[in-house]
Amino acid sequence: MDPNRPYHHGHLRQALLEQAMTTVRERGVEALSLRELARAVGVSHAAPRRHFPDRQALLDALAVEGFARLESGLRRAAQQDGADQAFEPTLQRCAHAYVGFATDDAALLELMFAGKHTEGVEAAAEQAFTPMLELILRGQEEGMFERGDPERVGLLLLSSLHGIASLQGAGMISSVQLDGLVDDAIAHFLRGTRSIVESAHVA
Repeated sequence: MDPNRPYHHGHLRQALLEQAMTTVRERGVEALSLRELARAVGVSHAAPRRHFPDRQALLDALAVEGFARLESGLRRAAQQDGADQAFEPTLQRCAHAYVGFATDDAALLELMFAGKHTEGVEAAAEQAFTPMLELILRGQEEGMFERGDPERVGLLLLSSLHGIASLQGAGMISSVQLDGLVDDAIAHFLRGTRSIVESAHVA
């Protein structure tokens, strides 16, 4: 062990997660290892195991952190100070926040959604989409969305936004086109759901 490399670190867990985020963003999930993270953060190779017993524990913690950041971004978008708080512009801001996260941190998002997770990850995932679920419930109350299961509406909306992000990641659409496509997707989605709502009222 390097005698100049401390075993302890004041905020080791968070430092490891921050470095893991950077590694995933720059080199992908496959590049993650506890030993490499320890070297990057400047602690002994054994130190990370005080917080993450193995690589899977690190991946689960990284997924939880990712979902927490996603929730924070969606919440900020929904409650942005000085912005139009009407339903449609609020939904637009949340849509852009999600697509921005999905394009900036595509590898992290794939990790967050991949495989079987612990209860902690599942709880974090549910919490992350609470701002969108609250917005969908508001839309149903205001007659912008069809009544029924709000999670189903959310899945349809998320599928559209995730698809746009995936196309951008695959190079099929440019970053210049991205914002316009998100706006169009929300506009079309709202028109479609309004038609369903109006048809139901006529019936």
